[in-house]
Amino acid sequence: MSLSGSITALATPFTGAGELDLDAWRKLLKRQLDGGTQGVVVAGSTGEAAALTDDEYVAILRIAVEMLGARIPVLAGTGQMNTARTIAQTRLAKSAGAECALVVTPAYVRPTQAGLVAHYRAVAEQGGLPVLLYNVPGRTGTDMQPETVAELAPHPNIVGIKEAVAAPERMAALLALRSDKFVVLSGDDGTAARSMLDGADGLISVGSNALPASFRRLCDLSRAGDRAAAESWDAQLQPFYGFLGVEPNPIPVKALLQRQGLGSGLRLPLLPLSSAHHAAADQLAALASALEEQSGRDALAA
Repeated sequence: MSLSGSITALATPFTGAGELDLDAWRKLLKRQLDGGTQGVVVAGSTGEAAALTDDEYVAILRIAVEMLGARIPVLAGTGQMNTARTIAQTRLAKSAGAECALVVTPAYVRPTQAGLVAHYRAVAEQGGLPVLLYNVPGRTGTDMQPETVAELAPHPNIVGIKEAVAAPERMAALLALRSDKFVVLSGDDGTAARSMLDGADGLISVGSNALPASFRRLCDLSRAGDRAAAESWDAQLQPFYGFLGVEPNPIPVKALLQRQGLGSGLRLPLLPLSSAHHAAADQLAALASALEEQSGRDALAA
């Protein structure tokens, strides 16, 4: 398993009535593969994992493994609010065919740094899957420090980290831990190009749901060290970075996907995009189409 490049944190398509839309799910998976996505995360926070039943979780994971698993890594979000539940969810993901568990720091309970070390070691040793750490303090209320990551990085079943803190000094501290056995992935679309130019292995992206080829292009340019081209392409994606944060994730990206014919609903307590942002969503959906076409042409030319 190689975790690098453009990895999509997949949204889970629902119908307008809030039911799973498995036809849209299959279309989304195919578009990711066609767009050059190099890995996917099923049922992370972007996938509204907290709103899924276990049966739904297994169903969408199995479909993803069936369609993509022979070609690109399929990761499963398994992080829960305590260790025993995280281990159980990781075992469930393994039974459905996942290759790796993306394990976010436990939300709301705010463990100490020592507690995080004990938590991740237990999941890595008892969950049955390789573990990718995930730090996103804006959602969980806990910020896993680089020193804590340094304690965990040597563990043979901990394979890397997705870091959503955008500060350059945070990424620099984590890049010092990078090795052939421990990858460092950006979890922030807006600063991912900078992180990859500095040495990060790739990006786990929200925006690549709607722009898979465009984010693959961004990752290829950045990881190749082509600073001028990467920054130029990154500038074209800037409107999306702002839009994806106008309301809580995944509301904005699902508005874009709806305009692409890939699902139409969310589950409470999330509501559809506010009407004040509909015009922007319409404009960006059209821009996404143009950028995807350009990405395809650029890939052929390369």
